[in-house]
Order: sequence, then C-alpha cells, then structure tokens
Amino acid sequence: MKLKNVLEKFIPACFCLIVLCCNAFAQSSFVKGKVFDSKGLPVPGATVKIKGSTKGTTTAADGSFAINNTPPNTVLVISAVGYNTQEVTAKATLTVTLSDNNQTLTDVVVTALGVKRDKRILTYSTQQIKSDEITQAKDPNLLNAIDGKVSGVQITTSSGTPGSSSRIVIRGASSFYGDNQALMVVDGVPINNDETGTLNSGPGANRLVDIDPSIIESMDVLKGAAATALYGSSGANGVIIITTKNGSKNKAPSVNFSSDYSVDNALFPKVQNKYSQGFNGQYYDGVTRKTSTSWGALMDTLKINGQPAPVYNQLKEFFPTGSSRNNTVSVNGGNAASSYYFSYGNYYQKGTVPATDFLRNTFFAKFGNQLSKQVNTTFQLNYSNSQKNSLPEGYALESPVWTIFTAPISYNLLPYLDASGNQRLYRYSRNNPYWVVNNIYNKSGVNRFLPTFTTDYAPLSWLTITERFGADVYTETDKYKEAAGSVSNPNGRIIDQTINFRQFNNDFFLKGNKKFGDFDVDLVLGNNIYSKYVQYLYGTGTGLTIANFDNVSSASTITYGEGHYLTRKIGFYAQSNIDYKRFLILSLTGRYDGSSKLSIDHSYYPYGSAATSFILSEFFSQSLADVMNLAKFRVSYATVGNDGVDPYSLQTPYSSVGVRNISFPYMGQAGFLLSSVLGNPNLKNERINEFETGFEGGWFKNRITLEASYFQKQTKFGIIPGVTIAPSTGYNGTTVNTGVMRNRGIEVLLGGKPVRSKDFSWDVTINFSRIRNKVLAINGDLQQIGNGFTTIIDGQPYGTIFGTRYARTASGQLKIGADGLPYADAAQGIIGDINPKWTGGITNNFRYKQFNFSFFFDIKKGGDIQNNVDGYGYFYGTPKVTEDRGLRVVPGISDVTGQANTVAVSGQSYYQRINGITESVIQDGTYVKLRNASIGYSFKPSWLVHTPFKMVALSVTGRNLWIYAPHFTGGDPEVSSFGASNGAQGIYSFSTPTSRSVDFNLKFTL
Repeated sequence: MKLKNVLEKFIPACFCLIVLCCNAFAQSSFVKGKVFDSKGLPVPGATVKIKGSTKGTTTAADGSFAINNTPPNTVLVISAVGYNTQEVTAKATLTVTLSDNNQTLTDVVVTALGVKRDKRILTYSTQQIKSDEITQAKDPNLLNAIDGKVSGVQITTSSGTPGSSSRIVIRGASSFYGDNQALMVVDGVPINNDETGTLNSGPGANRLVDIDPSIIESMDVLKGAAATALYGSSGANGVIIITTKNGSKNKAPSVNFSSDYSVDNALFPKVQNKYSQGFNGQYYDGVTRKTSTSWGALMDTLKINGQPAPVYNQLKEFFPTGSSRNNTVSVNGGNAASSYYFSYGNYYQKGTVPATDFLRNTFFAKFGNQLSKQVNTTFQLNYSNSQKNSLPEGYALESPVWTIFTAPISYNLLPYLDASGNQRLYRYSRNNPYWVVNNIYNKSGVNRFLPTFTTDYAPLSWLTITERFGADVYTETDKYKEAAGSVSNPNGRIIDQTINFRQFNNDFFLKGNKKFGDFDVDLVLGNNIYSKYVQYLYGTGTGLTIANFDNVSSASTITYGEGHYLTRKIGFYAQSNIDYKRFLILSLTGRYDGSSKLSIDHSYYPYGSAATSFILSEFFSQSLADVMNLAKFRVSYATVGNDGVDPYSLQTPYSSVGVRNISFPYMGQAGFLLSSVLGNPNLKNERINEFETGFEGGWFKNRITLEASYFQKQTKFGIIPGVTIAPSTGYNGTTVNTGVMRNRGIEVLLGGKPVRSKDFSWDVTINFSRIRNKVLAINGDLQQIGNGFTTIIDGQPYGTIFGTRYARTASGQLKIGADGLPYADAAQGIIGDINPKWTGGITNNFRYKQFNFSFFFDIKKGGDIQNNVDGYGYFYGTPKVTEDRGLRVVPGISDVTGQANTVAVSGQSYYQRINGITESVIQDGTYVKLRNASIGYSFKPSWLVHTPFKMVALSVTGRNLWIYAPHFTGGDPEVSSFGASNGAQGIYSFSTPTSRSVDFNLKFTL
C-alpha cells in the first residue's frame, strides 16, 4: 500500500480521535470534598478512587480531597481502615460520612514471622512505632528513631561521629557477655546488626545504619519470651520487627519526594575558661616550657610581651558546625494483580569533627504479584552503599578529642607544624589535633544486599503455605592510616581489614485459621534453617617509606591474618492460638532448636511458651462498654534458649605467638601454640525463663488507653567465657555454663486523645519503665569477674562499676591525711551502678487545620556514669569546677587528730589528688531531654488543584533542643563512648560530642 493511501486513512482517524478526546475532556469536571466519620471528625488517609480505574487520591489531615478531570456520572469509592467502604456519585462538592466497621481490626500489629494479628487478642506485650514517628526523628539510625518511646527498652548512643553505633536492650541484660541486643527482623527475615568499622579506639557503626528509615512502614517491639519464642535462640533478647512499605494495587503511579537539610552544633562538656597553661599559678607558654596542665596564671591578669594574653576557645575553634542532607524519592502503584514500590535515598552527614562524615546511598524495590487465585509472591531487594570517615576517639594517643577537651585556653594550636615541618604542641606524648585531622583517618566502606523472596500458596480458604528465603550479604573494607611523625607511631602505620559476611535464612511454614463452633483457632507449623559465615582479612603495615602513598605495600614490615567463622542452626516450631467466644484466648508455642556452636550432646534443645488472655469487657453491659470498651488481663510463662557463645568455643585452637621479643613467623619459621583458654566440649545453651502478666484497658472508645505489664525473667546456665582456672591445668581460663541472673520490671504505656474535633486534635502518649537486675551466681564461689568498664559481682546488679574509692570512716565520712587531702582506700570497691532507677517518655501531637506540632520528652532517673573527661581533667585543671582554685578545707576526719579536718589545701592539690580516685568522677546520669520538637504545615488540596502536586508539606524539626542533667558535667549523659558491647556501657570518655540539630524538610507527592 502506498504511503499516500495510508495517510489518507490515518489522518481522518486521528482527527476523529482528537475530537472525541476533547469532547470527553470538555465534559470532565473537577470534584472536591471532605470525608468525615460518624462523629463529624475528619478521616485523614482515606482512599478515594474512581470506580473501575486506578485513578484516585487520599484525603489530607482535614479529610479533604480533590480529583481533576472526572467524567460525569462517575462513581467514587471511598475506603479507610476501620470504616465501611462507601460508593457515591461524583459532583462538584461532596461531603461523605463513613460509618464505623466494628469488624475491622482497630489495632493491627506485626508479630513473629511477619504474621499480622489484632492486638486485642495478643497474650503478650508489644508496642508499635509508626512510619511518621520514625521519619520525624530525622536520624539516619533506626534505633535512635525509637529512643525513649518504648517502655522496657533502653537505647544508648556511642558517639556523635556520623554513622556511629547505637545499642538497644529490651528488659535488661539476659546474658553475661556479648552485647544483649535485640534481634532485628526485616519483613520476616533476621538481619545482622553487628558493630563494625573501627580499627582504633572508639565506636564503629551498627549495621542497622544501612537501612533507610523512609522505607519503613512500622517497627513492632516484641519484648518478652512469649512473644519471641518462634525466633529461637536468636530472639532470646527480644525482637524488633521491621515492616517495609508496599506498593498499592489498582493505583496509578504515585511519586513521593522528601528533602531534609539539618544544621548540627556539638554539645560540649563544661570546661574552665579563666586560667592559662602552667603549674602552681605560673604561666607556661607551651614552647619554651611545656606541660599538659592548665594550672597557670589568671587570664584576666596575664600579659604577653606587654599585651593582654589572647584567649582561645579551643572547642568552638576546632568543632565546626555540622550538617546533613537527606533526599528520598519513591514510586508506588500497581494493577489488579500486582503492586510495586521503588525507593532511592541519599543521605550525607558532615560531622562536627573536621574530616569526619557519613554517606549512604540506598535502593529498595518490592514487587508483589498474584500469580493465581491461590498463589501470591513477593520479591524485594534492599541495596545500600555506605562510606564512613572517622578519627580515633577515647583516650588513645591519636584521639584529637582528648587533646582539644584538655587544651589550655592560652595556647594557639595553629599552625600545627613548625618551620622544620614537625608538630607543634603545648605538651609531650600527644599529637596536635589539627595534625591528626590531616594525617590520620579511619575509613569504612560497606556494600550490602538484603534480598527476600516470599511465596504464599493458599490451597484452601483456611490454609496458607509460605516459603520465605532471605539473605544478608555484605562486604566491608576498612582502612586506618597514621602518617609518619605520629607521637604513638613515629614511623607510621596502615591497617587494612576486609569483612565478608553472608547470612542465609529460610522459613517454610503453614498458617491455618479455622472456626469450630465457638472456637476460632490459628495454627502455625514450620521449619527454619539458618547459616552465617564471616571471613576477616586483617593486615598491618608499619614503617611507611613513601609519603602520601596510602598502600600497605609501602610499609617496611607487613603482617597479615585471616579468620573464618561458620555457624548453623536448624529449628522446628509450632504455635496455636485458640480464641473462645472472643473473651478467652490461649496461645501455645513450641520450638526445637539445634546449634552448631554447642556440644553434640546438647546441640538440640526444646523450649516454648504458654499464655492466656481474658477479655473481661466482652461481658460488660452496653452502658458500661460505652465508658470502658476494653478490659483485658493476660498472663504468660515462657522458656527460651540462647547459644550466646563464640563459634569453636568447644575446642582449644592453636594461635600464632611470640616468644619474648620474637614474633612468629620468624626467619621463615611459623610458630603456633595452643590457646591459653581451654575449650569446653560440654557447653549447652543458656536458658531464660520468663513470667509476664499484664492489663490492657480502653476507655471512651479508646480515647484513653492503658497497657501495664509486670515481668520476671531468670537466666540459668549462663555462658561465661574466660573464667579463671588453676594454672596447673596449663591454661588461664575456660568457658562455663554456670551464670544465674534475674530481671524484674514493670512497664506502663498510657495514651490519650484529650481533644478530637474537626479542626483541632491532641494526642498524648506516656511510657514508664522500672527494671531491677541482680546477678545470682557466677561460677561456684567466684564472687566477681571483669566485664570491660564494669564488673559482674555476685549479688549485685549487672553493670556495677568497681574501682578505686575514697577511704572512709565507719560512719562514711572521708578520711583526711596529714596533708589535708582525702586519699584512696587500700581496697577497691563498688562505686556505681549504670542501671537507671526508671525511664520514661512523653509524646504530644497537636493538629490544627493544616498545621501539626509535636514534641517529645525523654526522661531517665539515675544510672551512674564514669566521667573520664572530668577524671583526667582534674589533673589537667580543665573542668569547669576547677575554676574555684582558692584554699579550701576538705570536709572529713583527720587521721592525725581524729577530729574534723582543719588543714587548708589549694585547689590544684585537691583536684590532682582526687584525679586518682575513680569514685570522684562517678556522676548521676539523670536527665530530661526535649529530644524532638517539630512543626509542620500541609497545603490544602484545593490549592493544588491546578498543579501537578497531590500533596505538599513543610516542616521544621529540632533534636536535643534542651537537656537538663543536674548531676552530669559532660555534654550528653546518654553517651557510652566505646561502642555497643556490654562492657562498654556507662562511660563518658573523650568521644565525639553529640549534637543539637535543626532540620528543615520539604516533601511532596506527584
């Protein structure tokens, strides 16, 4: 056919099509309206769709919506969780009232294996944090987003360095060693949350930092053993269920964009700003006379070359203003049989210490597909790439924070090099912090993949068979570089580390739900297979021969090591929930686990739980039910296992050794010796028995809610590595199953909706926790054993601080020597307890028309902190308290007279004496924090009608805006400076300061 003939037929057809489209467009109209509930209150988040199509929108906070280009006689379908779906014929202005759906679950939570259940019928305690609360925290680490909001949960930040680790412990410590942290589960698959990425003093990053908070739909905290038993020994310390967002079926593509920018200012310890560098009131210039102390002349009177001495604010000059930016874009939608959700996130944080930053790029994709009426599949992939640059922290010689915190205000640290190219510093034995910034680094890079594939097959209406496979695979490369000229390593050194991590998890289980008369029965029956492999490659090079060539091959001496660890578990589990007439629920769980880390004779171990709930409100009269709509009592008992021991602890391995000053390999000869720690081939699992009871109530249709729990859990056969044994055995220690520990506590969660009207609403939530811990036994007659910065002591709380204390009289008064100064007791003793007396939080959310305002207070009462910044600072003369340097008489009893002390001493003598007494720097960590405050505005949908936007919102959020810590003199009482392990808690020691931040956010939907 000729081209001319084709065009003659094609052009008229196109013209007719255009005319029809224009006619249809001319007859289309604009529809706007509002959706209310039966009380006349707006229903935000309701779905409004054109029937028979994917076109639609959702209602704003005031219940309003708008749809453009709506054909005449269009039927709109309006639906929302908790309400009956309604269909209405479109017109220019609509007002729709949705009726309550009493059959709809009002509070759905995600439980073990990702199974969703009505919270009303649960037989244990759980708490859910929604997506908006997570993103509102404006923190790249998911753990920090829920800090202070969940009763029974304690979260501790390690440092203010970008990307640094945080620690989460639920209901107190369960194991004597390890980290006691909760298991992280994403969409039913456990993931790794180890702390990695540091090659010198200071914390690393916990691997949950690889997850972008914007993809999270909710986080459910499963606290007790009855709630976590299905997860086996991995869930012995509690479980955090993380549920990611899904795409939407029958929905046109929707694009969501969010952009944040924040400004961060470091929170400093209290330091003195009155006295110069020097000793006994004499000024030292740091050049001709050097000293580490600031016990010099008063700056107000000090003159240098006849001019008033300049004062240097070392903290503000060294710590710049930090910043962060976070941009995320997501697309979701779907057709009748499938759904999709894509998300890309870019987060960058510039630290308040120069040359420190954290960059994370994440990509998330989830596809859901209904292959047939019986078969549904979901595939998702979470990929992240992160880069972290940090510097040594703590009291390592390479730590710039140490030197800045203790630097005299009379010395100019810049320039950091002299004319000969050598370091300038006011003292010996440390590096200039500005030299460190330019010559030392600790870099960490992680590529991580989290794929999950789930298939649900429903051969019968009451039965679903699920196969879920998930993996957690990442490679981490770490490099530490210290240039030649460093005080600690004059010849320089490089450390290279590579971590290859692979974790696979497979669950195959059946879910059934069947009614038998008055009984509603749920059943789960399944099998779990788990495998974890970790490979460490570690190389050290010393003596750097080529300047600015950061390759280990430039070192004159190179040593390498390699480690492999493989662990496997297999488990069989079953759970049944029996609901009788909606008022009596019985839940039974059983699991049989096998672990490769335990003795062959004890590698398999059973455990389970029994729990029941009695819903008294089912028997209330209508008049009483109108006042109190829920009254539920629950009680449970569970026993779970835990294989918390390092791989290969059953055996006594060989290791490379050194003999005197000779290290092997030596002159081509390898040398190995048996480890000094004897393996124990009889190790079995720890066992944690937990009793829990609670009450849940709702008043005035849940305008007021209350959940209160009491629990008691006891750890038996606790695994303790490194217990000292007789030297005659040829070994220093071994691992035993002898620890016993107890935790008791109460948890309260109170919620209220004091005001709920068309234009204004107010929601408030209060949580409270009180936990008491006690070590009941260690190993036979052994009374105490070390655990990092704390000590495990029989009969004392787990987390006791043991160390040098003041010498005291029988009545507790200080003993004072002939020199007028207190002194240390000959014997060390208990000087503190890191456990708080109680914790709490108060969250308020307000909405007025298009405005929303929220603020959150986090509270901790008690919990001792060893403030090493003051401890070392007492010697240096840098803490704020040392500004009082006059003569004083220390209260106490004189050893000479036996009477009250009358000998006066100088401030320098006093503080340099107590510098050697650890008790002097044990401080009460009580605090009240305005952790988060936010104000936002959402544009009215009617304003966006003629724009491409469906939603536009602006907000400003502040973090750590106010901290009241009356007994703590550091910057932030919530910090534990050396990471997330059990033994690194309760110490504040020259870590990068945390920050006070202000964040600006824009988000919109297309």
